[in-house]
Amino acid sequence: MTTHDDALFLPEALRFRPREALVDIGANLTHESFARDLDAVLTRAHAANVTTMIVTGTDVAHAEQAIELAARYPGLYATAGVHPHDASGWSTDVQRRLTELYRRPGVVAVGECGLDFNRNFSTPAEQEKAFEAQLALAAESGLPLFLHERDAGTRMQEILKAWRDDIPPAVIHCFTGEASTLYGYLDLDLHIGLTGWICDERRGHHLRPLVKEIPLNRMMIETDCPYLLPRNLPAKLKGRRHEPALLPWIATEIARWGEVSEETLARETTRTALRFFNIDTAVKET
Repeated sequence: MTTHDDALFLPEALRFRPREALVDIGANLTHESFARDLDAVLTRAHAANVTTMIVTGTDVAHAEQAIELAARYPGLYATAGVHPHDASGWSTDVQRRLTELYRRPGVVAVGECGLDFNRNFSTPAEQEKAFEAQLALAAESGLPLFLHERDAGTRMQEILKAWRDDIPPAVIHCFTGEASTLYGYLDLDLHIGLTGWICDERRGHHLRPLVKEIPLNRMMIETDCPYLLPRNLPAKLKGRRHEPALLPWIATEIARWGEVSEETLARETTRTALRFFNIDTAVKET
């Protein structure tokens, strides 16, 4: 049960409600850190005018959990896929189970899937096999793609170029690449997801001049919580767990570097996200 104290968990300096509603396109709400207080987390998100959240499914088990959350809470939707870290476990059974999940209400995208050559928890060959299989599932289901890429921009673009005429719209979630990679994705007509990485002066500074290069009808914003806690917060957060209620701080930073008003940034990225995920707000309005 959510108590008044739970709902006010964020320090007062971090409570920020923008005028325009926001969509968090990447929230890992099935993470164990949310198990004890998810109701309070969602209460805080709504207080921050984050009215729609896409819960990321990184494997079959987490996708099923995301779908359960989407069925339970208005304003939540789910993705279903296999993250490149887990690509070594790809099988015909996994493919069959994902195909079944794409027929479930509340599932709005294929993924998180893609390539990650930074850690290579699965080999590049295993990652490419699982990735192309999921591109085929997206083409078959008609669902948009929620993509992960790290240190694999060249190969990702090669594969997507070969599939581009067959697959639905796709978003590179949590984009952290360089200018050449961004331009390559935009040339492929992809959408770009931006996170609190841009708030990190140690490693996100290269993203800041690139924000103006992303058309607002191809930009979306996300927390990727509980990861990537923004470093521009005006107060420390106990436990340092990121959550959707902090998305407005990310939006503010993106608007600053994009040289647009916060209202324009919020309105346009929300419009883009609802269109991309084919979400009818009249159906699950909070």
